Amino acid sequence: MNHQTPQPDTQANVVAPSPIWAGLRGRCPHCGTGHLFAGFIEVAPACEVCGQDFSKADSGDGPVIFIIMLASLIVLGSMLVIDTVYSPPMWLQMVVWMPVMTGIVLGMMRPFKGVLISLQFHHKAGQARRSDDVSSPDQDGSA
Repeated sequence: MNHQTPQPDTQANVVAPSPIWAGLRGRCPHCGTGHLFAGFIEVAPACEVCGQDFSKADSGDGPVIFIIMLASLIVLGSMLVIDTVYSPPMWLQMVVWMPVMTGIVLGMMRPFKGVLISLQFHHKAGQARRSDDVSSPDQDGSA
């Protein structure tokens, strides 16, 4: 019998899942089965199923910008409607809307980050680097 150690699945016959669906579920953008996250928003080092390397996965501030804009629209719109209809005191508005805003932001953080990372893998995006950022040894600036 031939006992081989299992190798990560890198064959071309793997059908990649939808990047949106995989990201919303927090799944591997390559196989759709393994986990993308090791913690709440900490990206895992690699997929435990297919071995896809996540070490270069970085969504930056992208999810935060989208979430703050969307959550602000929801909360401020709701706050204005409630204020117009019921005219509650300001302290009550703060007691109600600050936890609501926090819940919306925290609830949307993981899915948005997962979608942006999955889209990076889907489009094979890499870190942008300008050609003049790379200096050759004879251009070290010491003249």
